[in-house]
Amino acid sequence: MERREFVASLLAGGSAGMCVDLTLFPLDTIKTRLQSQQGFYKAGGFRGIYAGVPSAAVGSFPNAAAFFVTYECTKSLLGAGGALSAPRVAPVTHMLAASLGEIVACLIRVPTEVIKQRTQASPSSTTYHILLATLREEGVRGLYRGFGSTILREIPFSLVQFPLWEYLKTLWSWRQGHTLHSWQAAVCGAFAGAVAAFVTTPLDVAKTRIMLAKAGSSTASGNIPVVLHEVWKSRGLTGLFAGSIPRITFISAGGFIFLGAYEKVRRSLL
Repeated sequence: MERREFVASLLAGGSAGMCVDLTLFPLDTIKTRLQSQQGFYKAGGFRGIYAGVPSAAVGSFPNAAAFFVTYECTKSLLGAGGALSAPRVAPVTHMLAASLGEIVACLIRVPTEVIKQRTQASPSSTTYHILLATLREEGVRGLYRGFGSTILREIPFSLVQFPLWEYLKTLWSWRQGHTLHSWQAAVCGAFAGAVAAFVTTPLDVAKTRIMLAKAGSSTASGNIPVVLHEVWKSRGLTGLFAGSIPRITFISAGGFIFLGAYEKVRRSLL
């Protein structure tokens, strides 16, 4: 991967991430409160809808930049030669690149997500106070609470979203006989994001419960099957898909902005 492409992916990914996270933050707050163990209204309801936004603002650029740099570099390396360079195995290349991108991005995403979600579920506290309380009670390890569950949510999500996005772009481009415009890539991103969001909602519920749980509780241990079983016992299928509508809306609109902005900024830089 050339230096110019690296810088383009870095800036385009970071810019796209900030656009999405800050524009659609209220929907993310509603989703977190719907999935909270204490219930929507006890977690704040519609009050303080921007609680936790400083954490999102700090983490969104480096998080998205890390993902896309890793994604594009991996695609470039795997497509340079060998068995994975053949067009028929392109979805496998995209899956591997997206999975690796998510693992790298989660090193930045998880600490900001922990603080953001705890602030969203406790709107009377500030981001700074939640950060200090987390470090005081759990240390740096507390910032990475739910790291495993986040990875196990993000990888299946990316395994669905990115191959589907790349496939839809290829199909649409082939049908119209030329490269897609940025808005067309954005439409593909919105559809791929909506499908991936719905399929992975139960994993998102588990991740939210683990991050919000009190330190030392059974939920805080991060055992995803146990957490999902508890949700199933207490709230059934509705509980497993709690927050699915705002999540699908957020990620579908986010996919449109995120992947559309990424394509537009990257092409203008190249």
